Amino acid sequence: MQQEPSRKVLLWLVAVGFFMQTLDATIVNTALPAMAKSLGESPLQMQSVVVAYSLAMAMLIPASGWLADRFGSRRVFFSAIVLFVIGSVCCAMAQNLAQLVAARVVQGLGGALLLPVGRLVVLRTFPREQFLQAMSFVAIPGLIGPLIGPTLGGWLVEAVSWHWIFLINVPVGLVGCIATLRYMPGEPVTFVTRFDLAGYLMLAFGMVSLSLALDGLASMGLRQASVLVLMVFGLASLVAYWLHAARRADPLFSPRLFSVDTLRIGLLGNLFSRLGSSCMPFLIPLLMQVTMGYSPLQAGMMMLPVALAGMSMKRFTTPLITRFGYRQVLVGNTLMVGLVMASFGLADPAQPLWLRVLQLAVFGAVNSLQFTAMNTVTLKDLDHAMASSGNSLLSMVQMLAMGMGVAAAGAVLAAFTAFFQPAGTAQTLSAFQSTFVCMGLITVASAAIFWQLSPEDRASSQAATTADAADHG
Repeated sequence: MQQEPSRKVLLWLVAVGFFMQTLDATIVNTALPAMAKSLGESPLQMQSVVVAYSLAMAMLIPASGWLADRFGSRRVFFSAIVLFVIGSVCCAMAQNLAQLVAARVVQGLGGALLLPVGRLVVLRTFPREQFLQAMSFVAIPGLIGPLIGPTLGGWLVEAVSWHWIFLINVPVGLVGCIATLRYMPGEPVTFVTRFDLAGYLMLAFGMVSLSLALDGLASMGLRQASVLVLMVFGLASLVAYWLHAARRADPLFSPRLFSVDTLRIGLLGNLFSRLGSSCMPFLIPLLMQVTMGYSPLQAGMMMLPVALAGMSMKRFTTPLITRFGYRQVLVGNTLMVGLVMASFGLADPAQPLWLRVLQLAVFGAVNSLQFTAMNTVTLKDLDHAMASSGNSLLSMVQMLAMGMGVAAAGAVLAAFTAFFQPAGTAQTLSAFQSTFVCMGLITVASAAIFWQLSPEDRASSQAATTADAADHG
């Protein structure tokens, strides 16, 4: 790609922001048992650390475009890095679980703006014919973050302490702040439409209530009545938003988006299939450390086959969809993802290492195919007027599903742990095994959603590349 040096630096700046965001979404998982021990908590009750980050990101993503237009992309991107670094420092200084969760919310709010605003800057800086190539470059660090995150997290926990999985963001963030001020173009603030604050509050309250209800089943000690009330309020708030958006001229997400069949099916499929599969990066390192005696570094290294197989699978995605179509690929692959997840119900300390590595690699491959195919089918039929809004909605659903998936897995794990009391090692292993089977079945159930796709839908190489560039999976 031929371009000015400042454009090259700008691409690297956006790529590093994406890397920071995806790294922090995965680096925490292998450190959870060490965090739990340091904070005096049970390692089986630490899912709120992961949920808080994903939920905070899901909350702010809908407002990212408006904020960039209202205050300027450079100012918002700079503020996002500062907020992310402040959240990271607060995470490292946390003295108890409540403080850590609050700090993860701050970190997630900063992370929520890094990719959408960075992508918007690239769109406005590069000619249309270079945009896809530029976003493909930006996406590479986003794939590397999940690759090294678990292993780096495990190594830092053993070499120094868990606090450093957050403190490493500080020097990167400082360099990012300087580069943003120097190389990111300062766009004049233009006139923007009034922000749909009422709709945003309804949507955010609905997402938070449903997520807290799920998390409350596992770790917050909420009574069943409180959980029920939260769920009812959450659902009512989402319904109220839908009714509000239907009669507003400029809603956050227009109901017209859902007139596009592939977007409607793709979003629902994303939500329900990720409810199952997104819990795996949380459950697998926990299983290995709590029941199989793995060190944090060993548990992190066991996640390498997942990431490597996922990256290797990208090249086969477009040919598969071109040949078999979205419906056949997504229905068959969703069933495969669920069954592979359920196969972790056979996990045992006596299992041969090669078999465990093969199992993890197969999961990484089918999960990667799932994410790319879901993202592509969701966005492929949107016209230019709806592309930005549809992409933001997809990003929000992805992060919401990730948080709710981990919360749901934590609730199921807590239920099975109580069922198999006393919770010795053997009983805890049984709780994990049962949880994997349940979460796998949730993923299997979502295959029925993808069956609603037209059998004629096929892939284009450009659509698949765009989905990879936007993939949060």
